Amino acid sequence: MHIQPLSALYSMLKKSCGHPCMIFLLWRRCFIVLLLTSLSVSAYGEDCSHYDPLRQAFFGDTHVHTRYSLDASTQGTRTTPDQAYRFARGERIGLQPWTSDGKARRSLQLSRPLDFTMLSDHAELIGEVNICNSPELEGYDAWECLVYRHWSRGAFYLFNAYASYTNDRLPFCGDKTTGICAQALQPPWREIQQAAEDHYDRSSDCSFTTFVGYEWTGMGPSGGNWHRNVMFRNSEVPAVPPSFINEPAPELLWAALERDCNGSGSGCEALTIPHNSNVSLGDMFTREDAGGAPIDAAYASLRQKYEPLVEIMQHKGSSECYFKFGETSDELCGFEQLRSGRLGPAGAPPMRSAGFVRDVLTNGLAIERELGVNPYKYGVIASTDTHLGTPGAAVEDDFLGHGGAGVPAGDRMPPGLPDKLDYSPGGLAVVWAEQNDRDSLFDAMQRRETYGTSGPRIITRFFGGWSYPEDICQSSEFVTRGYADGVPMGGDLPPRSAASPVFAVSAQADAGVAGAEGMPLQRIQIIKGWLDSGGQPREQVYDVVGSANNGASVDTTSCATSGTGHATLCAVWSDPDFDADADAWYYSRVIENPSCRWSQRICVANGVDCGDPRTIGHGLEECCAADHRPVIQERAWSSPIWYRASNGQKLLVNEGS
Repeated sequence: MHIQPLSALYSMLKKSCGHPCMIFLLWRRCFIVLLLTSLSVSAYGEDCSHYDPLRQAFFGDTHVHTRYSLDASTQGTRTTPDQAYRFARGERIGLQPWTSDGKARRSLQLSRPLDFTMLSDHAELIGEVNICNSPELEGYDAWECLVYRHWSRGAFYLFNAYASYTNDRLPFCGDKTTGICAQALQPPWREIQQAAEDHYDRSSDCSFTTFVGYEWTGMGPSGGNWHRNVMFRNSEVPAVPPSFINEPAPELLWAALERDCNGSGSGCEALTIPHNSNVSLGDMFTREDAGGAPIDAAYASLRQKYEPLVEIMQHKGSSECYFKFGETSDELCGFEQLRSGRLGPAGAPPMRSAGFVRDVLTNGLAIERELGVNPYKYGVIASTDTHLGTPGAAVEDDFLGHGGAGVPAGDRMPPGLPDKLDYSPGGLAVVWAEQNDRDSLFDAMQRRETYGTSGPRIITRFFGGWSYPEDICQSSEFVTRGYADGVPMGGDLPPRSAASPVFAVSAQADAGVAGAEGMPLQRIQIIKGWLDSGGQPREQVYDVVGSANNGASVDTTSCATSGTGHATLCAVWSDPDFDADADAWYYSRVIENPSCRWSQRICVANGVDCGDPRTIGHGLEECCAADHRPVIQERAWSSPIWYRASNGQKLLVNEGS
């Protein structure tokens, strides 16, 4: 909750304290509200007219690149920050390739606007990109900029080699902190901030929320991905975004944010979101700091403070869990798993040790046993990682590619598929918050009451406690009881008061839009991870409602779907294998009926018949690749709920008293 004017706080008091779901916190919340009322001196904006103390699901995208990112600009992206926000709000924008007179040959529009968006251009090369596109700036005629303008693919690798591997600027830039490239970063950084301000709806409609942000883009000691998106709570941001060039390790980034933002006393507040751990080669989540020393409690605390969330799905694959036939039993982990285990040129297949989120959550339990702090206590979100400046473009049936390290469009699109076969439209971030404004959304992210989807607008709740009634799904008080008798996704189970924890989970299928109805739901699963008595990691997947054997199928020759499914699913589930002495986490996974993947939809639209080589046009050869996955099952992942064995002592004391 943020400090607001008297009238706004009295309104919040009436809404919050008068609702039955908040009875269990009535005295505390009302006291806090009254205290803030007496101290209130400033305001961030009007109260939202659509305020709900039971919280609402807001859909957004926190991973968006515009013309100021090197990999976007070298592929022909001209989308400005202003245009990216306009797209997120529902406007149509033009996309590459471009005609000689600057007209777009393609365009795209969301069928449903987003609720919130953050732009995340790479801080490391914004100045270089600005110089190479601005004839009036010093350095425009440097040989590096000539490469940029005449051999964009070469510039992509050259510039990235300096920024991500040597953590230095290109030779023409001069000093990395005071040279011309560092100076040329300033105007775009101000433009990014101004666009966020211009599109943030501060009226009581609260129709759209923006966040100022950027991407910190570095590579780990093994050459694996270290990338993080940095999000700021409000318009108070550092004068210069801390980048990998000046802060070449994650802990140095957090220290810089502590110095220049969270600890500065200016009102600035930031969090960081690691992404693509599926291609991190184990560098993203290790037991050592950047210098090779074992992490300590101070490191773990700093990481937990700055990183409440991890990106579980995006354009470059899913990071939920590793799958390999014969090694892992959860076949749903194969969803959008990349064929290569690294960014850039194709390499070896993914490794189990790469840093998949499910393994990281359990590693966090082990580290907490040693240090007393869990550095990997992550909630989850998803996003697109679009490099076209098209936030929220995550649907399978209208995918134009995202341009993330793909082939430059030039003056025409290459024939065939619009993106690499491995890549996907990405996903969406979903936040449970009282209202659609920066403070409410940011607070929800910090408490990890978030989830991610692979694109559909599935709505799901996940609560954990010790005493949910069996008939809660039939009750109009499902959400009220969810909060009153336990914790939502992202929380810690309260002290143990029963033999086994109980979870209440619900999901509502994406209704879709006219002419493009959403897919029915197939089932909900709960995934559990824990440390056994010997400290070894264990996991189990439970189907709790719905069934994989519902007869749903898809005809890959036409992409027509058939079979039964569910508009809604809900269940109460108690862990049948609960061990009170074992630390554990639980999250829910909502699975849709099968449907055609984006690549198969294009193959079908182009009349590809893999049995007839004459139908396989140039660029469509991968339609018939042995590892092409024509069918997918879209999904939503909740943030985990944690159980700590130390909290189980309450029951033992009560039983012995």
